[in-house]
Amino acid sequence: MLLVYTHKITPRIKYVFKQICTRILGLPVSFTTTIEEFIAHDSLKMSYTRQPLGNEIFIRSSEFLFEQGLSDIEISVLLWEDTKCFFPAGEKSAMPFDIFAASFYLISRYEEYLPHVKDDYGRFTAQESMAFKNNFLDQPVVDIWACKFKKLLENNYPDYQFPKQQYNVIPVIDVPVAYEYKLKGMMRTLSGTFIDVLTFRFKRLYQRYSVLSGFKRDPYDTYKYIINKQKSSKYKFVFFFLLGDFSTYDKNINPQKQKFVSLIKHVADYCQVGIKISFFALTDIELLKEEKSRMEAIINNAILGSRQSFSKVNLPESYRNLVELEIPEDYTMGYVNHLGFRAGTCTPFLFYDLDFEVQTPLKVVPYQAIDFAFLKYNSLLDKEQALNRLISTIKKVNGTFVPVFHNYTFSKQDRWKHFKTLFNIILDAKKK
Repeated sequence: MLLVYTHKITPRIKYVFKQICTRILGLPVSFTTTIEEFIAHDSLKMSYTRQPLGNEIFIRSSEFLFEQGLSDIEISVLLWEDTKCFFPAGEKSAMPFDIFAASFYLISRYEEYLPHVKDDYGRFTAQESMAFKNNFLDQPVVDIWACKFKKLLENNYPDYQFPKQQYNVIPVIDVPVAYEYKLKGMMRTLSGTFIDVLTFRFKRLYQRYSVLSGFKRDPYDTYKYIINKQKSSKYKFVFFFLLGDFSTYDKNINPQKQKFVSLIKHVADYCQVGIKISFFALTDIELLKEEKSRMEAIINNAILGSRQSFSKVNLPESYRNLVELEIPEDYTMGYVNHLGFRAGTCTPFLFYDLDFEVQTPLKVVPYQAIDFAFLKYNSLLDKEQALNRLISTIKKVNGTFVPVFHNYTFSKQDRWKHFKTLFNIILDAKKK
């Protein structure tokens, strides 16, 4: 066990030390404000305070983890070895910056509470983030810092047997629209037909009625392919189905249709299933409660977690609603148009509510890649290179890679050409 001496134990300190030491490195951690207890401890120990006590591992603390509430902090990002850092700690510190304050700033999403410009969907964008502005969005800096902290401990305690972490993958399949043509109902089918004719999309018109008459498979019906991949993979896939009512933003199948219900039940036999929260349920907890109940009634079990429509997370409201409804996990922490690490990490973490200064039970599972982010790469080679760089980066810190694909990503549409190849690269990547 690692014992940490500090002059004051705060919720922020307990939260971030447990994230870095326990969840990332697998080390149990405890805290003390008593010097005698610290001296008597005969295993891993360090001090996190203003001045070192003696010759122990000492990381000089900034004031950030002893504060409460929000303030507009001026942060200077510096180069450090092969990465970036901030909250400099001075010469006496064993690391040149306060790793714990910097990590807390990123995983608490402190910057998303501060004033910022949102996009057309009301989302916090990559361009607004400190990581993007300082060119470290492509690095899981929290995990990199944690690994360097582990080396510091290993150098000082060479006989201690440190736990070994393993690279992991959680493939996510997002289903905002289960079928392109099937189960849409008479009015939506006629409306689609009229639009096809009006816009001279006769190929689409032919495809629509070939599907409806049973001669062709629906383009979005890729579930057999995905389930076959699940059967041969060591990684457990997670599906998120949209069960919200039809609206301007959400256009899935009516959740009361038995064939749609049967599809979800079938998928749940092989994969884990959660709920994709509809756009209007993001700000309406009663609507969210109804959608959660619909899914639990279908799978006859508690849902695994959630993904939010359009990858929209507005802190703290979005996550508070999940906490209130006891939804255990969320898979929305990432960027739609950029590969990388929105929270600076590839390790799941618990949501910390900065307004109330409390750790919540909601596990945030950040994703690092979504299919849309690969569309800006023109060739398959460029896509593969970007993906392999990302996988290599996460493997180096033995992190968790969470890629997000949609059911229609595996269709034969030109836009998604070669995306099966990318999916296979992810599933077949071996640990070095």
